[in-house]
Amino acid sequence: MAGLWRCVGVRWGGGEPRLLWEEGRSSPLGYGRDLAFRVVGERSCVGARGNRCPVPAGVPGRSTQARCGECARLDRAHSVAADTYLDDPRTYRVYLAWFGSGMVKVGITAEERGSARLLEQGAVAFGWLGRGPLMAARRCEELLRAALGVPDRIPYAEKRAVRARLPGVGERAAEVAQLHARALALAGWPESLERIECQVIDHAREFGLAGLAPASGVITELVDGGVVGGRLVAAAGPDLHLEVEGAVLVLDTRLMSGWDLAAVGAGEGGGVSVSVREVPKEEGVQDQLF
Repeated sequence: MAGLWRCVGVRWGGGEPRLLWEEGRSSPLGYGRDLAFRVVGERSCVGARGNRCPVPAGVPGRSTQARCGECARLDRAHSVAADTYLDDPRTYRVYLAWFGSGMVKVGITAEERGSARLLEQGAVAFGWLGRGPLMAARRCEELLRAALGVPDRIPYAEKRAVRARLPGVGERAAEVAQLHARALALAGWPESLERIECQVIDHAREFGLAGLAPASGVITELVDGGVVGGRLVAAAGPDLHLEVEGAVLVLDTRLMSGWDLAAVGAGEGGGVSVSVREVPKEEGVQDQLF
């Protein structure tokens, strides 16, 4: 149908977020700008690795992975994250990613991607640990998880809960630097992995976190006919923080994939008419659709 766009998620490039659409179009996401859309029709599978879903199958509205079971299996069949692609000749980097006090994870990413992976995860600060072949990076990741007691993933709900009440730049850099020193002092590093001197990089400016108010709710599901609209005040990883009628709501853009979306007219985008979960107080080519 004319005027409908299909979102494939948020991508970070050049230190800023953009919404990507099918057929390669993109929309810049500027802080302080209004963002509004209407959901149309039914949610369907986005396919796998650039290929359309042959059905296309329906996808639950609350799923953050807009793929049917078969396409999800195909997507992971050639995945570094799933350990199904072990002969990748590229150079990889091992990193420590910081999301909040006591919330640090270890991970790996292809060196050619730079810090994109860290931005995509919503890492507020991070530091490189080493660089080398894929399997050496993977062995180092496993060593650090066991020796330092750090996980390889942190749920987004936990990241969101602390995003508006982070300690200062110096304190978070110090936590990364302390773990970095412990990591480099460990025995058992793969010989083919080059160690990297500590340099902590902070993403608070890129995410727009200065003065961010705590979220009062999280959008949990989009539905046919639902409208989302508000002023974009921050973004981290896939999350957009929208100011709506004096409150801040978080929209996980992974929920947008698989839907047809339409621009809304003047006066239609000043609220939300989709499922929202209240956050307990204790948790603390260039085209445009919007």
